Amino acid sequence: MMQRFFPATLARDLPASIVVFLVAMPLCMGIAIASGAPPEKGLITGIIGGIVVGLLAGSPLQVSGPAAGLAVIVFELIRDAGIGALGPVLIMAGLIQTAAGMLKLGQWFRAISPAVVHGMLAGIGVLIVAGQLHVMLDAKPQAGGLANILAAPAAYFGLFPFNGDAAEAALGIGLLTITTMLVWEWVRPQRLRLVPGALVGVVAATLAATLLNLPVAKVAVPESLWGSIQMPDLANGFGLFEPRLIIMAVAIAFIASAETLLSAAAVDRMHDGVRTNYNRELTAQGVGNMLCGLAGALPMTGVIVRSSANVQAGGATRASTILHGVWILGAVALLPWLLRAIPMSALAGVLVVTGYRLVSVAHARHLFERYGALPAAIWAATLITVVATDLLTGVLVGLGLSLIELLPQVRRLRLLVVTREKGAGEWEVVLSGSASLVQLPRLAQALESLPPAGRVTLRLRSLWFMDHTCAELISGWMERRRAQGERVVIDDGDVARHQEFAAKLQVSHG
Repeated sequence: MMQRFFPATLARDLPASIVVFLVAMPLCMGIAIASGAPPEKGLITGIIGGIVVGLLAGSPLQVSGPAAGLAVIVFELIRDAGIGALGPVLIMAGLIQTAAGMLKLGQWFRAISPAVVHGMLAGIGVLIVAGQLHVMLDAKPQAGGLANILAAPAAYFGLFPFNGDAAEAALGIGLLTITTMLVWEWVRPQRLRLVPGALVGVVAATLAATLLNLPVAKVAVPESLWGSIQMPDLANGFGLFEPRLIIMAVAIAFIASAETLLSAAAVDRMHDGVRTNYNRELTAQGVGNMLCGLAGALPMTGVIVRSSANVQAGGATRASTILHGVWILGAVALLPWLLRAIPMSALAGVLVVTGYRLVSVAHARHLFERYGALPAAIWAATLITVVATDLLTGVLVGLGLSLIELLPQVRRLRLLVVTREKGAGEWEVVLSGSASLVQLPRLAQALESLPPAGRVTLRLRSLWFMDHTCAELISGWMERRRAQGERVVIDDGDVARHQEFAAKLQVSHG
């Protein structure tokens, strides 16, 4: 059994696990604070995500833990219903995810428009930055995103003239964290490329605050992690029949599943190892979130920053993910005094950078240049609605707008996918009809079931429509094949409409 999970590749997995641990520690605590929860809640989620979900995951190199993408909705839940509501909501969300995985619905989450997903993340990024700008002054964020944005200028202009008070010290620590992170990522030597900028920034800020004895708020970590575990109240039936909790649970399950499976697809593009089993990954996330609910911790997703660090550090199997959870557990159990020396404004600085990077204008430009105005408009509408109202409304608006792309094709949404072996090591995939998000699961299954070696010809002669969701799927699939040295060509029949498909995919004709 031990050999199954800790194989001969441990020489690669062990150092990778340490790198992921160093990336995860400040993010686990910072995301908890951004969610309105104590930092230990994020650490518990990181431990469960590493050890439990790492053992069960369908994406072996993906790392699970608290995610910035859920910070806003958790903040609203705690603000409106109290931190005790986390347990019932996460148990329900985990049950939904587990059921979806067992019903083999994993591929359907990949059918969500990339414009909606990235618009949602951009909106979350704006809200995180707006909230953490107040935490960088050792102040509490406002109740809503717009309120944070509107209050930030007055809070910062109110610092002038400087008189050396606690808010100025906290701001200095936050700015030091941000500056150190960015400078380190710009100048770090190649042999230290795996040392994360967030860690360097937090260490520098902690040393400065300690040596200068600055009057800044510090992270509050309990002496015992077990004392912070808050079991749900069994007497009230987990609050299962309270409508607002059910809505929150569905929203968390939906958003966490989409973010997890899209992250897993991105991780698959980074390595040549075992591909993701999406239904198993969804089930594992459900089990993890149920355990987080039982512990009163934060919700989890698969997270791309920690996962990419795992791959770049040489992680080869799930052992690296499991071990990073063990290291978090060890740090919390053995070094709570060290964690309590970290300034709150330093973690806020880390999250300001994280939130800023979620607002990827480059992705909106990519959507506009490759697919036209509609996907870019969906991205912008989702972002604006998330910031102006709430996360769930923003996602629903984005999903509704993404259906506009299908309206002209509503009577002919059928897609026929035929896969043929043409000879030794040569395959042909013929697409006929309409390649839209409603057919994406079947298209993804057909493409990803092809043998990993050999030439593939993708024939689009009988295809009359392709939306940007399917185009992104096919483009990613072709990039992975070509990165492995395989040849993929497009045969579009040299018809103008089909040349447009090839342009969407940014490939040459066969």
